[in-house]
Amino acid sequence: MRLTKYEHSCVLVEDGPARVLIDPGSFSQGFDQLTGLTAVLITHQHPDHLDVDRLRPLLERNDGAELYTDAGTAAILAEAGVAATAVRPGDTVERGTRITAHGGHHAVIHPDVPVVPNVGFHIGGRFFHPGDSFTIPDLDVDVLGLPTGAPWLKASEAVDYVRAVTPHVAVPIHEAVLANPTMHYNLFDRLAPEETRVTVLSPGESIEL
Repeated sequence: MRLTKYEHSCVLVEDGPARVLIDPGSFSQGFDQLTGLTAVLITHQHPDHLDVDRLRPLLERNDGAELYTDAGTAAILAEAGVAATAVRPGDTVERGTRITAHGGHHAVIHPDVPVVPNVGFHIGGRFFHPGDSFTIPDLDVDVLGLPTGAPWLKASEAVDYVRAVTPHVAVPIHEAVLANPTMHYNLFDRLAPEETRVTVLSPGESIEL
């Protein structure tokens, strides 16, 4: 398996014949010219995870790719003329690799802010992308996309999350809201479980797993 990070929460997962892109949003760069995608996954409707204007040409360039997201986001996309398949927690799809959906709800930002649907995706039996949630899937997670900074989390919660999941590798994601995420990365490296290796990917950088 190979992971490439395109800033913030956008990650390309290559697993055998599968090329799965997750959360091509407004804070992410470098994904627009990708080809050969087998699936595009959107965890939820917020613009930093879903840039509709850039999604359309991406799908046109990858006409064999299927688009999967939560039911609420699928409805929003349908209104924009973009067809997507809605998945719910427990659903499984095969797109050259196995993709399972988990969770169901975005983390609480504030009691006065409505909670939107959010699905985390487990891909190829190894990599889990939680979207904007602290979902702990009921399976082993080898590689975790670890949310780093957001209005809905603080650093101690991210540390508690990586401890609860205890992956072999934690790849920080969702960092674009931070002016200097290095402080958080250092905290993760110091406080993560002994069996977890924190691996920071620069924009466009890949890791073989």
